[in-house]
Amino acid sequence: MKVDLVLRNASITRHPGLVDIAIRNGLIAKIGSRISCEAIAEEDLEGAFAFPGFVDSHIHLDKACIMERCSICKGTLEEAVRETARAKAGFSEKDVYQRASALVEKAVMHGTNRMRTFVEIDPRAGMRSFEAIKRVREDYAFAIDIQICAFAQEGLTQEPETEAMIDEALRSGADLIGGCPYTDADPAEHVRKIFALARKHDVDIDFHLDFNLDPAKTDLPAVIEATRTNGYAGRVTIGHVTNLSMLDPGTLAVVGRNVADAGIALTVLPATDLFLMGRQSSSKIPRGIAPANALSALGVRTAIATNNVLNPFTPFGEASLARMANLYANVMQLSRDADIALVFDMVSSQAAAIMGLRHDLAVGGPADIVALDAADPCEVVRASAPALAGWKRGLKTFSRPRPQLLKVKTTSCMPAISG
Repeated sequence: MKVDLVLRNASITRHPGLVDIAIRNGLIAKIGSRISCEAIAEEDLEGAFAFPGFVDSHIHLDKACIMERCSICKGTLEEAVRETARAKAGFSEKDVYQRASALVEKAVMHGTNRMRTFVEIDPRAGMRSFEAIKRVREDYAFAIDIQICAFAQEGLTQEPETEAMIDEALRSGADLIGGCPYTDADPAEHVRKIFALARKHDVDIDFHLDFNLDPAKTDLPAVIEATRTNGYAGRVTIGHVTNLSMLDPGTLAVVGRNVADAGIALTVLPATDLFLMGRQSSSKIPRGIAPANALSALGVRTAIATNNVLNPFTPFGEASLARMANLYANVMQLSRDADIALVFDMVSSQAAAIMGLRHDLAVGGPADIVALDAADPCEVVRASAPALAGWKRGLKTFSRPRPQLLKVKTTSCMPAISG
């Protein structure tokens, strides 16, 4: 057998011991122990854990890395929306492209090779951010697949221009539509309009939803009803939904089953939710993170994602999903291997399923492979394991070799003491 590349001594799920992965024409030709073949190139992964790559199902590339343009005084959601709205009025296409490209490069080198980014489209941002992100999607296609979600961050009903602009974006390259009922003067009508545009263009929907800590203040029932009415099961995702963190187990079980039955997926954003929620509390401050692991047990498709990086929503970050998974597991006080393995799935296979993407290492499948400095998924999450290298369709996209400790032998030489 002639192949282009063999990755030797990899640790992968569902295969005992170390295996080799043979790649030909961008596809996986064979997986097995000590593959004998004629290869143009070989690399020894030395026991590194190999998998199809991290999947970031919720990120905002357009407004990343703008800390120097914004003020954070109260650290509230309202302030973040206001400060970002003010800043984005000054965004240029070149500016957005440069910031987004820099963050995409970081994400790739942290092992992410699939991503869904929201892009704000309204009279302040115009189409500038959207045009920039389309260029990023094209220019980095060699390393990462990017879905673009045309996003109405500041509502629809109070600003009809936004609806027309998003309609145009869906005609000219956006992959899906994003809504934000809690910023709209008429949340129910906002939901209706988002579904109408989605059906018009036959695209999926991803809502920012219920970003508060009051279970009574919710637009979730309206989204569930609209999903059922429009026959959109399996095509709707909700992000944040932080008020679910305040429910008792019995109530959460009822809500979770309703979400699962409607075919709605959930993405939690640990860094942002921790930073913004609970600002009104001076003690016993709630974490504000929806319990994705408990909801997954109820049948809800769940994911963990980055959301924002270095802006008023999240003044931290580097687009590392290994770190985000570790943060979620730590805050949610998880420890059992089964729970930790699920967390890993929520930044990989489950996130890919939400985005409608394939995610496996299988003969005949795409040779999209990332090697991590760990032995298995649990170690990845527990240790925030760094990425070592990645391949997209069989071509190497990045390399970050293991660091080496240089042990220097020294001799003890004490200076002579006179006198």
